[in-house]
Amino acid sequence: MNSNVAYFPKQASSFAANVDNLYFFLIGVSVFFTILIGALVIYFIFRYRRRSDAERPKPVHGNIPLEITWTVIPLILVMIMFFWGAIIFYKQYRPPADAMEILVTGKQWMWKLQHPSGRSEINMLHVPLGRPVKLTMTSEDVIHSFYIPAFRTKSDVVPGKYTTLWFTATELGEHHLFCAEYCGGEHSLMKGWVRVIPAEEYDLWAEGVDADMAALTPVEAGKRLFTEQGCYACHNPESGALGPNIEGVYGSMVKLADGTEVLADEAYIRESILYPQNRVVAGYMPVMPTYRGLLNETQLMQVIAYIKSVGVEE
Repeated sequence: MNSNVAYFPKQASSFAANVDNLYFFLIGVSVFFTILIGALVIYFIFRYRRRSDAERPKPVHGNIPLEITWTVIPLILVMIMFFWGAIIFYKQYRPPADAMEILVTGKQWMWKLQHPSGRSEINMLHVPLGRPVKLTMTSEDVIHSFYIPAFRTKSDVVPGKYTTLWFTATELGEHHLFCAEYCGGEHSLMKGWVRVIPAEEYDLWAEGVDADMAALTPVEAGKRLFTEQGCYACHNPESGALGPNIEGVYGSMVKLADGTEVLADEAYIRESILYPQNRVVAGYMPVMPTYRGLLNETQLMQVIAYIKSVGVEE
């Protein structure tokens, strides 16, 4: 056998080993019971075969200890699988508060990524070794799926909403990046690489943008868009403003005109920009125009990044 052939992706993230351990446990349990049941079937074929036409099997009235055994043991195994999987799932989809956020936009057939420093990439994601990274993702067209086998992490990227995944890379080098959801005729070409580099090197790389590129951070780009689109005219702290003040709104509970309350998260802010009449804030008239067709998904994420930063103490 060729020792250079990779039969299993390398473990390159902080929770890859946990995922593999659960996977191998499931495989081990499946193999054990497959062999056990197969062996018992073969044994029973010969042990309890009919030896003559006149033979009649003796009636079986049950065996309580045996029935308890074959009920309790599978129950214990299934509950181990459930809680083990639930713990891993919880950890994988709860990014730490200090995770570095990278914006990801899927589009037929490429991945567009923007780092907090403002540097952008296509189909190549640079990440620092040993530092938690959170990806906030959306799609401009159809459903995609962001999949890094070596990190044992995958999440659908859905048009019209934001999904997230996070990881902490533990292995230097390049790791495959795929779209794991069929998204059209060129689906197989929608792939790239995740390049893990030392944290100090990443910081230098993130800031190493040519001066003529005038790269802005997502927050800076969002602030510029907020100004260019005239949003300050209505969304300002002055009394009598036509729209609610955005300062500190992210993460707060917003009271709506119908008396209900909603959490001002990324999805709510996005909906308010594209479909402002859906959920009008209490005390304000439904006069905000829609920005559908005026802002693409990348620009929306930048505006939201700016709104999230307003009122946050440095």
